Amino acid sequence: MSTPVTAPATADPDGAEPRTFRRTTLDLGDAVLRPWGRADAEPGALLDSLVAAAADPLIALWNPLPARDHAAALTWLAAREDSWDQGTAAPFAVLDATGGTLLGCVNLRWTDRADGLAMIGYWAPPAGRGRGVIARATRAVTAWGFRTADARRIEIAHAVGNEASCRLALNCGYLAEGTLRASYRFGDGTYHDEHLHARLATDPEPAPVPVPASSPSPSPR
Repeated sequence: MSTPVTAPATADPDGAEPRTFRRTTLDLGDAVLRPWGRADAEPGALLDSLVAAAADPLIALWNPLPARDHAAALTWLAAREDSWDQGTAAPFAVLDATGGTLLGCVNLRWTDRADGLAMIGYWAPPAGRGRGVIARATRAVTAWGFRTADARRIEIAHAVGNEASCRLALNCGYLAEGTLRASYRFGDGTYHDEHLHARLATDPEPAPVPVPASSPSPSPR
């Protein structure tokens, strides 16, 4: 969803910016969540994987990624680093802990920073689908946002037709709250209805996501 323009949060008396996302690495055991940034622009497998992800049909439909070539990918990475610098968003690359393969992306961003309202989104190329890793990454980033950045409410919005994203949101404890009609234009150029999910900082932690013994067929986002 698009981010509304909001007034900046007021600084604390000691000069620290409240509700700021600060760079960190989250370890899931079999996967590592690491901040995206310009360092990922070095020629190599990760940059190539980012370009390949942008060309994936499911990502192109539900999560259009402006990284069609290396130049566009570099611009995207620079914007991700800038958002970390400003504390306005926390875009994480989800990487396999052993080989460093790109498994996906989870991004937490403020939609109303002063009010503690944020939104989380995620996508996965084929290598990251059917493993439960994006669900576990989404849970980890959610808990981190509540714990370290004083988020009050975090939302997920996905196209009604994106059933896999709906399952993931529910699996991560994001309750369904309703349907937003013709609320967002996706990669097919059409405005789709979206399901809105949300978690509050006061909601109980959902049950753990089981790690599948084998990978089922890919699912969107």
